[in-house]
Amino acid sequence: MKNATLRQLKVFETVARHLSYSRAAEELHLTQPAVSTQVKQLEEHAGLPLFEQLGKKNYLTPAGSEMLHYARSIIGQFREAEEAMVRFKGISGGKLNVSVISAGDYFFPRLLADFTRRHSGVVLNLAVHNREELLHQLAGNLTDLAVMVRPPLDLDTINESIAPHPYVIVAAPNHPLANKKNIPLARLAREPFVVREKGSDTRNSMEEGFAGRLPNLKIAMEITSTETIKQAVIAGMGISFLSIHTVALELQVKNLVVLDIEGFPVMLNWFVVHRKNKRLPPVALAFKNFLLEDGTRLIAKYTHLPWDA
Repeated sequence: MKNATLRQLKVFETVARHLSYSRAAEELHLTQPAVSTQVKQLEEHAGLPLFEQLGKKNYLTPAGSEMLHYARSIIGQFREAEEAMVRFKGISGGKLNVSVISAGDYFFPRLLADFTRRHSGVVLNLAVHNREELLHQLAGNLTDLAVMVRPPLDLDTINESIAPHPYVIVAAPNHPLANKKNIPLARLAREPFVVREKGSDTRNSMEEGFAGRLPNLKIAMEITSTETIKQAVIAGMGISFLSIHTVALELQVKNLVVLDIEGFPVMLNWFVVHRKNKRLPPVALAFKNFLLEDGTRLIAKYTHLPWDA
């Protein structure tokens, strides 16, 4: 193993996490053959196969499971060394590692741009994930800060609210309910819904928002892409429960409308989250304070929407 490289370990860890060479290649911005080559070279150093394929699925071998434990430990130690060096740099020239759920990518880059205008020389590492992957980033100490709607319950984290996060029911402008007022929630049981997949923050927020009051929800489609959901709703394939931040542009150009449903919008919050014992580098601490002080104002500015929309 003395000739194994950190790059090989990182590629192996990514494949092991997804149990998919193609998904690992996508995350690492590499070709699938390049990923396969790195894993094969690590297997040659180990002298044992690390994966086995049964049918169309990949599985870790016992040796692979053991290797994964040590790979994550080594990667973590390198990251800690890097963070220690960053702390000597201070804010300017520091590297900001931050992850956000997919609903945040409609405004979060502008928050980062505003922050970097105040602190020149900051190096940005932004990752956009679904909830499951974001929790993995936190659990594995792979990010300094995470911005999300529903902080984890099974991790020892510090969670601080930075802004309100309204969820609404949207429909095509020609939908029969588009011009109705104070629509009873029960009326939605007759409408087909186009929704995010189970486990996503949006789906969890929807279930919390309905809180058992709409048990017979008619789900026409589950889609993992918010952009595709919006296009499906615009095409008249159903209505949807979405973050108002994700539909700001469509509301402005009148491709979508917000239905006036009793009990809506569902008001949740954006949180900035980090591990309790995490030693935040100066740049991450500065960005956290930036979000706490200016998050509400700037998100409202960037989305051009009032909080009671």
